[in-house]
Amino acid sequence: MGLEIERKFLVKGDFKQYAYKQEAIVQGYLSSVPERTVRIRIKGEKAYLTIKGTSNASGLSRYEWEKQIPVKDARELIKLCEPGIIDKIRYYIKNGNYTFEVDEFHGENEGLVMAEIELSDEADTFEKPDWLGLEVTGDKRYYNSYLSQKPYTKW
Repeated sequence: MGLEIERKFLVKGDFKQYAYKQEAIVQGYLSSVPERTVRIRIKGEKAYLTIKGTSNASGLSRYEWEKQIPVKDARELIKLCEPGIIDKIRYYIKNGNYTFEVDEFHGENEGLVMAEIELSDEADTFEKPDWLGLEVTGDKRYYNSYLSQKPYTKW
């Protein structure tokens, strides 16, 4: 099992001009309980089964296990997911030694744009682009599993 270290931010400005790639993502949750989320994701032409554990006290780190699965299987598994499918476009933006993944949500989470950056260590530093807004790392409302149950448009 690997350790995922990431920080999350709201996006406050134009970021799309900096993206070198984008892809559609559809995902659902077989389990959205915080102790063990089990996610099915179709990202572009690939699909994944991901299991995540509870975040640490800072909200920066949590255990993550991910396995690529056939897209056909993912489409079938999404039918078994809890209500609340996440639909978004992900933009990839290089920033120094890191890449920001900026998610523009659609459907019931329309209007939410959030950036994530995966780090090697919790103490890593990085340059913050002008379009990066308020940090929401550790705020459970911005976890995709939470958004699938309590969509942004209903806050």
